[in-house]
Amino acid sequence: MSIKIILIDDHTLFRSGIKALLSRQEGFEVIGEAADGFSGVKLVEQQRPDIVLLDLDMPVMNGRETLAQILSANPAQTVVMLTVSEDSDDLTECIKIGAKGFLLKNINADFLLDSIRKAVDGDNVFSPEMTSRLVQSLIAPAASRSEQALAALTPRELEILGYLAAGHSNKVIARHLDLAESTIKVHVQNILRKLNLSSRVQAAVYAVQHKVAQPEGVVAG
Repeated sequence: MSIKIILIDDHTLFRSGIKALLSRQEGFEVIGEAADGFSGVKLVEQQRPDIVLLDLDMPVMNGRETLAQILSANPAQTVVMLTVSEDSDDLTECIKIGAKGFLLKNINADFLLDSIRKAVDGDNVFSPEMTSRLVQSLIAPAASRSEQALAALTPRELEILGYLAAGHSNKVIARHLDLAESTIKVHVQNILRKLNLSSRVQAAVYAVQHKVAQPEGVVAG
């Protein structure tokens, strides 16, 4: 059976080119096309295709809104973005909404055909350039949260974190900072809470990874 496809794109020549390409391939059938998101949503609801190829920048209703409405009506509908946008925000937003893939219009025909097959089978599909952008977009928030957590430490807590990185005990830290050992214990507990860590060892690793300054000339004992 052929894979039934709907194209939603405001560029007539592009739609015609994709339709011509797919019509020459066995196992693919374009059952409808729309020039804007509003018409596209109605068409998808009527035709129930196997996959929707959806552009981002369109009149009346943009691709993100169109994607959200299509999936709101039928969460199981397979939708792949086919766009010129290489913006990481567009990519992550569409994936969060529920797109099964994000393809750039500069891909070759074989990649497009293979991506359609994979998406219909349940796989996520991305242009090679967008795969690395997706990974970076996932890493960046985690790095940002980590930096924010570190910035939440007081100067004293940051200093004590450096001692933890060097492997010193509360007793040693207390002696060198001229503080009560019980006070150091409270500081350590606050550090673990603010950094969302569960042990001194984790705190030490965290400190080394984030290049927290360690004390010099401190003798254990």
